[in-house]
Amino acid sequence: MSLASLHDPAMLETLVLTLKLASVTTVVLLLIGTPLAWWLAQPGGLWKEAVGAIISLPIVLPPTVLGFYLLIAMGPESPLTALLGHKLSFTFAGLVLGSVIYSLPFVVNPIRNSFAAMGARPMEVAATLRASPFDAFRSVALPLAAPGLSTGAILGFAHTVGEFGVVLMIGGAIPGKTKVLSVTIFDYVENLEWGKAHVLAGGMLVLSFSVILAMMLIERRFGEARGDARR
Repeated sequence: MSLASLHDPAMLETLVLTLKLASVTTVVLLLIGTPLAWWLAQPGGLWKEAVGAIISLPIVLPPTVLGFYLLIAMGPESPLTALLGHKLSFTFAGLVLGSVIYSLPFVVNPIRNSFAAMGARPMEVAATLRASPFDAFRSVALPLAAPGLSTGAILGFAHTVGEFGVVLMIGGAIPGKTKVLSVTIFDYVENLEWGKAHVLAGGMLVLSFSVILAMMLIERRFGEARGDARR
């Protein structure tokens, strides 16, 4: 089996759907995760750490457990369904919601660490220059947290591409609607279509390596920049 397998309409459809899901999820994660990370990085009581622990649960929680409770929350009898007027399970919107929850700690934690590492001094200086809190956040905090933002975006995208248990539980395997790459690989293996499984699995292996390399290069680049700034 060669890369010609990618001309398979079903495989291309799955690839496009997966990239769409990962892209939408990453944008939502950055919009939600950045202010949440800023809030968590500020001094607070134990209850704030409890919130951080809840956000980080998907790191250690089995995906099927999280997927099971998300499936219940999105089911026809749930309050969320009553509020929206339709169920989210086995829909693309449901996959986005599940992916955001599942990948949230992989975006929030790097950004939170970047905000915490910059300390209070830059914001205090901005305040003395009469910058509003929002202006100081936009023009000072966000640029200083660029390494965390970049790492969070990369991790969030890659983690969404590779997720399996959660998307299978809440989305199933509906072609063109919820059947993403990881589920497709599982189906190929079940049907003994090893060649097609190799193509997709190999692509995800390359993606995983690229993500790790990109994060290392980002950390190295910003580390060198901070070193130059101190000289």
